[in-house]
Amino acid sequence: MPLLLPPVAAAEHCALLIDGLLIPGGKDIDPSYYCEEVHQHVTLEPILRSDFEIALVRGMISRNKPVLGICYGMQLLNVFFGGSLYQDLAAQLPVARNHKNGYHMIVIAENKFLMQGTFSVNSTHHQAVRILGKGLSAFAHADDQIIEAFYKANYPFLVGVQWHPERMCHDGLSQDIFRSFINAAELAG
Repeated sequence: MPLLLPPVAAAEHCALLIDGLLIPGGKDIDPSYYCEEVHQHVTLEPILRSDFEIALVRGMISRNKPVLGICYGMQLLNVFFGGSLYQDLAAQLPVARNHKNGYHMIVIAENKFLMQGTFSVNSTHHQAVRILGKGLSAFAHADDQIIEAFYKANYPFLVGVQWHPERMCHDGLSQDIFRSFINAAELAG
């Protein structure tokens, strides 16, 4: 059963109650989390939300519970593990494709969570992984080499995807992501 968690001080208690954590999309993560100044094209997510979700991730990981990050959620997970972000692809990596609107192809390499192959995914982000966090392994890339998905090695289920599978529920890849997450949550519960 899905449970919406508002940012509260009891993140550790929330991590005890849930079997899996899905961190959805949002605005931009404050670059102070990865020791950078704010770029002019950044629209910040409130620190209250980010701090709460970081505490939740910490609680989930200490209990080996599954975590799925979508778009902002993937970026938050990367930052949690010490990685950094391109704050604005157009300004900081002008050779990158436009990831803000539409669809593009990604290539998913061999991994233990999702099917391999080439897939079309929706794309609505202007930020992306710059330096991959410690212990994370990229397994999907766009044609411009932007990381589109990663997982945490040696962990039951921690996956980040840059696209929005919740908006593409009719395709096999999206169903596979959610099926894998739900199966991992059932095992954790």
